[in-house]
Amino acid sequence: MTILAGLATITGVFLGLGSLPQAIKIFQTKRATDIAPLTYVIMVFGSSIWILYGLELHNLPLVIPNVLGDILGTIILVGWFFYGRPRKKHLK
Repeated sequence: MTILAGLATITGVFLGLGSLPQAIKIFQTKRATDIAPLTYVIMVFGSSIWILYGLELHNLPLVIPNVLGDILGTIILVGWFFYGRPRKKHLK
């Protein structure tokens, strides 16, 4: 691995972990009403394509950060599913 590939991998890991504070906040506060889930759907879709491309090229600097992004994006979407959707009011 070249120095540039190593730096790209490290930078990508930090970018992949960029959603970690949001995921932590959702599960600590049990609130996700203020996030836009479409943002994370798009992010997960895009990073999934990059993972496939990186696997095709056998390129870990592409795969590793995008796997992290996929995992965190999915965790945030799960958090939104449990804590962000409007609650239905039961009629009595």
